[in-house]
Amino acid sequence: MNGITYRMQDGYRIPNLLPPQEIEVTIGKYGLLRRRFLQEHRRVMFTNLLTSGRLTEHLLEIEQTARSRVEQITEQLAKAEGVTEQLKAANQMKWVGLMNSIRQAAEETVLMELIYS
Repeated sequence: MNGITYRMQDGYRIPNLLPPQEIEVTIGKYGLLRRRFLQEHRRVMFTNLLTSGRLTEHLLEIEQTARSRVEQITEQLAKAEGVTEQLKAANQMKWVGLMNSIRQAAEETVLMELIYS
């Protein structure tokens, strides 16, 4: 009638109340960081996503968006800084240092925009 099923345990009828089952997927770095942030700082949002069965979907969306934003920002910053394939061929160590700095800056931006908001 109301869609709730019960099981017998020690003579009592116990409702089968489980959150919706989510598919098993591998969540990457950004999804895991978002999960930890929600658990520690946004508990109500975390609980709502978990009990509605949308937590995994949310984390996967954050993961995909964060990865694409990091790539996009990295490309933009590299172009603005003049980090090119010619520089890579001419001075590989300088290119690696600049790209590491650019990647770190892009990741920092994404963490503040998507993960910790």
